[in-house]
Amino acid sequence: MSASKNCRHFLLLLIVSLLQHSLFAEPPRFDASILQNFPSADAYQAIAVDAEYFYTINNTQISQHLKRNGELVARWDEADKMNAALIHLDSGVVTDGKLIAAHSNFPRWPMRSSIEFWETATRQHIRSHEFGVLLGSMTWLDRYEETWWGAFANYDIVQVGMIKPYGETRNTSVVKFDEQFKVVQQWRLPDEIIARVTPMSNSGGSWGEDGLLYLTGHDHPEIYVMRAPLDSAVLSWVATVQVAGLNGQGIAWDRSSDNRELWAILRSSREALKIQKPEIKLN
Repeated sequence: MSASKNCRHFLLLLIVSLLQHSLFAEPPRFDASILQNFPSADAYQAIAVDAEYFYTINNTQISQHLKRNGELVARWDEADKMNAALIHLDSGVVTDGKLIAAHSNFPRWPMRSSIEFWETATRQHIRSHEFGVLLGSMTWLDRYEETWWGAFANYDIVQVGMIKPYGETRNTSVVKFDEQFKVVQQWRLPDEIIARVTPMSNSGGSWGEDGLLYLTGHDHPEIYVMRAPLDSAVLSWVATVQVAGLNGQGIAWDRSSDNRELWAILRSSREALKIQKPEIKLN
């Protein structure tokens, strides 16, 4: 192919890309409000919540607080309560008396992931489920309608000692598991979401009572509201929730409350945030 033909081909691709971008109508945006904020030393990666407590999650430690006033109940950092192999905890969900968290060896290579389990009553680490090398770096896990969901993140950043991106953000997958944590279905992020979260990736995820999946990036003060269509390999972006002061990271719906309450963290100030989600009305 001649140089002139190469040039025309490139220009055609560029025009098509610009047209596709211009034709994309961004979904509606809604504003959420922060109801309460509580200081917590481990509000660095994510948060989990049950009827009485919230749990802030750092790379290798967890702090347990009373929801009603933020009082610190316990810090899970003793060797007998934590898995000594922990490197990078990145989310949490409480179900059936267990705090269950996504974990990876981020930023090491190759990416390896696991799921870690604690009894909330005893604060004892009880088991791990190892994925080994699979799809990327696991960033969140959730239990919704008797089904496990999660995400394996990839990144456009180049880690120290590497010459290529850490998996490339476009390869991030949101997945549905069976009861043995085998992947049974997976979706990629829409291109428009990838453009917002790069060079990082999808950090948090939690299913709402409205049957919609809420995802966060790593840095931005917004939560992306998604559907997981059965007939498509790409998530559908249906709305955005803006939360002034949010830095992305892990999130968790309070399923013990009927008041549309979502919990998050503010990494920059080490705070847990209780958020009032707006009512989202979609056509």
